[in-house]
Amino acid sequence: MDKNDKSMITKAIGHVSFVMRKCLFSILSIGPVPAHIAFIMDGNRRYAKRHALHQDSTNPGSGHRVGFKCLISTLQYCYEMGVKYVTVYAFSIDNFKRDPQEVQSLMDLMKEKIDELLTEDSVLKKFDARINFWGDLQLLSEPVRLTAKKAMDMTVHNKGPVLSVCVAYTSTNEITHAIEASVREKQENAPIEVSDLDRNMYTAGCLEPDIIIRTSGETRLSNFLLWQSDFAHLQNPNPLWPEFSLRHLVWAVLEYQNVHGYLKKRKGEIEKNK
Repeated sequence: MDKNDKSMITKAIGHVSFVMRKCLFSILSIGPVPAHIAFIMDGNRRYAKRHALHQDSTNPGSGHRVGFKCLISTLQYCYEMGVKYVTVYAFSIDNFKRDPQEVQSLMDLMKEKIDELLTEDSVLKKFDARINFWGDLQLLSEPVRLTAKKAMDMTVHNKGPVLSVCVAYTSTNEITHAIEASVREKQENAPIEVSDLDRNMYTAGCLEPDIIIRTSGETRLSNFLLWQSDFAHLQNPNPLWPEFSLRHLVWAVLEYQNVHGYLKKRKGEIEKNK
């Protein structure tokens, strides 16, 4: 079989897969489709060790490379489904405490993958998606910071769905940032309202997450979107992040649809009593 035949077969399989996903998502859309799904992408390093990937000092980010492939697939499935906002927890401020060589390797990998997201055949280009980077970006290495800024500038006018990447991020840092910014805006002794904090959060202008998924079975939020997760449906599927697949995403949406009525009712009651 020559290369042309293989290419035709690959395209045919891809088309069939797309049609099947389209039918599946059409059925899912009978129920409420989440507008915003957030992911804590946990388990890349454990996946690398479990599958004996090259995880020595020369390539400590091997599991994260596999995890990036999973991210691209998940983004495509979410956007095909009609999810408007996807947020991912990519790198915590606490992760800077890891071995310096590992941190540098992850910074290099991050820059490489941001550049990939800006190519003509990327998922962002395909869906005309916009990308945000949320966190204390000054903590990033200069090449990563400049690449992140370039990505935001290049996609700022895109009209499609939104990908938000939390990097050099913790929720307590975000809340502190919002308080400090609100204080600077206010006159002396003027009270700070919740609306002031909302306006100064990194996430300002973005819908609160409907679902927060942390892979690997962990139940902790690990300082992620604490301010925004009042009514989010928290899920902790067992697969490690690189193992997260379409069937896990579909199951997550089905579980959300099962509790959507209750969450909507509770939110209405609490807002009514404010």
